[in-house]
Amino acid sequence: MSNGIRCMWMRGGTSKGGYFLKAELPADTVQRDAFLLSMMGSPDPVQIDGMGGADPLTSKIAVVSKSDREDADVDYLFLQAFVDQAIITDAQNCGNILAGVGPFAIERGLVATKDGETQVRIFMENTGQIAVATVQTPDGVVSYRGESTIDGVPGTHAAVPLEFLDTAGSSCGALLPTGNVVDSINGVECTLIDNGMPVVVMRAADMGITGTETREELEAKSELKAKLEAIRLQAGPLMNLGDVTEKSVPKMSMVSAPLNGGAINTRTFIPHRCHATIGVLGAVSVATAAILPDSPAASVAQVPKGSRKTLAVEHPTGEMSVVLELDKDGAPKSAALLRTARKLFDGTVFALEEER
Repeated sequence: MSNGIRCMWMRGGTSKGGYFLKAELPADTVQRDAFLLSMMGSPDPVQIDGMGGADPLTSKIAVVSKSDREDADVDYLFLQAFVDQAIITDAQNCGNILAGVGPFAIERGLVATKDGETQVRIFMENTGQIAVATVQTPDGVVSYRGESTIDGVPGTHAAVPLEFLDTAGSSCGALLPTGNVVDSINGVECTLIDNGMPVVVMRAADMGITGTETREELEAKSELKAKLEAIRLQAGPLMNLGDVTEKSVPKMSMVSAPLNGGAINTRTFIPHRCHATIGVLGAVSVATAAILPDSPAASVAQVPKGSRKTLAVEHPTGEMSVVLELDKDGAPKSAALLRTARKLFDGTVFALEEER
């Protein structure tokens, strides 16, 4: 460990973290996690002694390798470093960090490029699903410059469209793991759903808020946070996730009527901090909940007609548009959305050496 490990730090969507080649990290999981925690500076609320940015959104890790699968170019394992706890978890996926996997794989020579744009098929190890990222590669070189914008990120960058295939039940075994559109937990109507990310969706009004509060206002509401956690701990086993006390799933999304012409408005805890935006796959799950008749989300959503629906999921700093393709029975068969990514540095990161 004293020589450090090669790492590319990237912004993927509205998240940020370290991207590693699997072969360059310790093969032993305990040693790997110890290195990553030290590298991030966890556990510490400000992560002052590491690379983490004192927020779950900036304490993320991608582990990438060339895939042996016929249907994928690379394998991607997402790891979440807790900020103030000594925990590295692979219990969830991350669609934002996913946006950087294609460019990283090309930069590391795992995928050959084409002139113009290059599609990278990514096997998401956390959930066993395939995503297809389209990377801008003029003259066969990754470009991060472009005219695309996403809410929560300043400026413009090259577009990285992401298409998700067969995400229903990726972590929980079924789109609706309880078999119900609505379950009542502690007297609150909830939809327990997994279309790429396990999420508990409930009406903001049922949680005693309007859904228009700022992130800071919601994080100051200790009674709300306790109520959310009580529901989350009961939802975990119902969603086939087991005891979720020390897990980062399910996410908790409170929904209300759209404010700015979108389909639905959200305030999401991930699970103990209020998200500044909403996760990519979390948005897919919420958008899917909105099309389910009689669900809490459907009761406040404005859903367009047709078998191909674009739903703008509003969040504290803007919106994220999700495109759902439905089959003949009205069930979601694929989801797509637009992200951007940027390489921030490429070099070597270090963990604190153990005493000998």
